[in-house]
Amino acid sequence: MTAAAAATPPTRRAERATLATCGATHALHDGFGDGMLLFLPLWQAEMGLSLAQAGALRAMYSIASAVLQLPGSFLGERIGPRAVLAAGTALLGLGYVCGSLSAGYAVLALAILLTGAGASVQHALSSSLISHATEGPRLRAVLGTYNFLGDVGKVAVPAAAAFAVAAWSWRGAMGGLGILAIAFAAALFFLLRNGEAQGAFAPGKEERGNAVVSHWPRFSMLAAISFADSLGRYGVLTLLPFVLIAKGADIATVGLGLSLVFAGGATGKFACGLIAVRLGAVGTVLATETLTAAGILALGALPLSVALPLLPLLGLTLNGTSSVLYGSVPETVARDKIARAFGLFYTMVSAGTAVAPFLYGYLADRLGLDRALYVLAAGALCVLPMALSLKLIAPRG
Repeated sequence: MTAAAAATPPTRRAERATLATCGATHALHDGFGDGMLLFLPLWQAEMGLSLAQAGALRAMYSIASAVLQLPGSFLGERIGPRAVLAAGTALLGLGYVCGSLSAGYAVLALAILLTGAGASVQHALSSSLISHATEGPRLRAVLGTYNFLGDVGKVAVPAAAAFAVAAWSWRGAMGGLGILAIAFAAALFFLLRNGEAQGAFAPGKEERGNAVVSHWPRFSMLAAISFADSLGRYGVLTLLPFVLIAKGADIATVGLGLSLVFAGGATGKFACGLIAVRLGAVGTVLATETLTAAGILALGALPLSVALPLLPLLGLTLNGTSSVLYGSVPETVARDKIARAFGLFYTMVSAGTAVAPFLYGYLADRLGLDRALYVLAAGALCVLPMALSLKLIAPRG
């Protein structure tokens, strides 16, 4: 790629094509990651697991994803995002297929680790592709749309998985989803042939010597808040199927409940982006975390018939914080190293999702579901002083 070509600004057509491809990939990966929550009560019942053991299975996914975020970013820079994203998606599907064939807890855990390894490359590389394909102030809106499309997958996959479980079994549903992901990976390899997208990772384009992060105090606080937010969000999502079952829900209703939460979350990605324009990032985070704490307490106290209609609102506030923080990351990093910066940021996010299932599963075993929900609500309120500190470390200029 010549210097002139590297300097050519991306076209609106390239922006739309990159957003569509990366958005579809985001929908599949996030849908598979959170669709796994539907299987937790089924694994618990079949294998006689405690809540901590069931939560640890979901944590395996997040551990692999967290550990491999940065290596995945470096690999994408070295050989290009096309091969890495396609291979990661195929690995995601292979993990689901292996999980459907597993004969015990240990084998299932290894399959889930494989799934998390495949998912680790998606966020950083897709976010970087979109950032390189979009010019100027449109970037926050385009990243918000990409973020929203991930939640579309979170709505669709649990609903489809619940239908497949009812029609076949959890093994048939998981295996079928895995085959679908492998087929998508093959298509993705051809969809990402766009030369401009590849050029964003061309060797020699990076300006050597620049720091990855240009404003460490703000980036660090954004990452810390994202860790705390993801810890709470995935604590709620891990316990939700068990809370609904304790209130008398069957597996189809659990699938509906997850879809309602994720539908609200998708709306929250858009709504909170607009609200942030009015209230600012700090004001929006204060509102979403306060409402999240209230929603968690209401979830524990209300009967199933009232709790279900509440779930979209809870989903909106659960996901609203992440959308605001995610859109702020490009303001704090060097543009020529944005893949590494997103890899570092998502390592913190994935760390929260890795800790949450085991931590809150353990607390639910020890304290009971209701008291574990009280701890979750308190954790959401702990984010408030962290968000206020962002006003003190705003980037200059």
